[in-house]
Amino acid sequence: MKGYRNYFLTKLLWFLVTLVVAFILNFTLPRLMPGDPVAAIVARMAQGMSNTTGVQAIYEQYTELFGTNRPIVEQFFIYMRNVFRGDFGFSFSQYPRTVADVLRTSIGWTIALQFPAIVVGWSIGNWLGALAAYRKGTFDKILMPASIFASSLPAFGMAIILLVIFAVSLKWLPTSGGYGYDLIPNFSWRFMWSVITHYQLPFWSIVLITIGGQAIGMRAMAIYELNSDYVKYSRFMGIKDGKIVRYVFRNAMLPQITGLALAIGTMLFGAVVAEVIFSYPGLGSTILTAVLGQDYPLVSATTLIITIMALLANFIIEIIYGILDPRIKAAQAD
Repeated sequence: MKGYRNYFLTKLLWFLVTLVVAFILNFTLPRLMPGDPVAAIVARMAQGMSNTTGVQAIYEQYTELFGTNRPIVEQFFIYMRNVFRGDFGFSFSQYPRTVADVLRTSIGWTIALQFPAIVVGWSIGNWLGALAAYRKGTFDKILMPASIFASSLPAFGMAIILLVIFAVSLKWLPTSGGYGYDLIPNFSWRFMWSVITHYQLPFWSIVLITIGGQAIGMRAMAIYELNSDYVKYSRFMGIKDGKIVRYVFRNAMLPQITGLALAIGTMLFGAVVAEVIFSYPGLGSTILTAVLGQDYPLVSATTLIITIMALLANFIIEIIYGILDPRIKAAQAD
């Protein structure tokens, strides 16, 4: 018990240190972007104005509103205080909307796309990889090249292939958007069907990439476990193959579970490519708009959420590993 407590406290300490460093970088790096986003807002607000004094007054008003006229250290402490209250300030590129409002309208689309795609791709990929390792033969010879091809494609490559085949050539599915541009969001069957059809291409582009990588990883781990000494000894002792296989694939699943946790933790970051290619109205498109518009309050908020999710996923899976994995338990006892 003492060994596990030390293990837990060590992991917690590293989690907190990493979180603090990530918090500082999250604040600093977007503010190093070139240009003055407040000047861009003032330019939009002051269109048609010829009075330079009035334009300067508007500029000073907005620098005071956004806090950009204060020293960077003071801005950092104001930022920390506001973040702990859940206040990320106003969006520069979508002013007068707040960052929280922008995230609230886009994050739901991303989670609805990414989470099912990751889980489906992970489940199918691990099942196929385990089957290929156990059955071998023709099944493995077909699955392995297909998995390598799918996993080696960049995310935008798979998205473009599906877009060209099913949207441009066959015209079975729409090319972009989250729903028809002539529709207003509601609970009608027409709107829901439009959402479903627009969902297919970004969903399957993520699923196919995930299947390939998970199948390769699971196949490699399962083959390693099947050739382990404990498997050979168990078969020598006459233990039924079905029982041995259950232990084999349970051990092989440990790294795959880590991959699932990290994929879920970073799913908001993974949204960028698929959503940009298909103009899907989620967080990926929002991040692109924020970067192009030098909207560092929105960039900071989205990257902070992504960072915290990734760190939490990694921390939780390491704590669970410390409980479940007998090798870690033995190390703790020592």
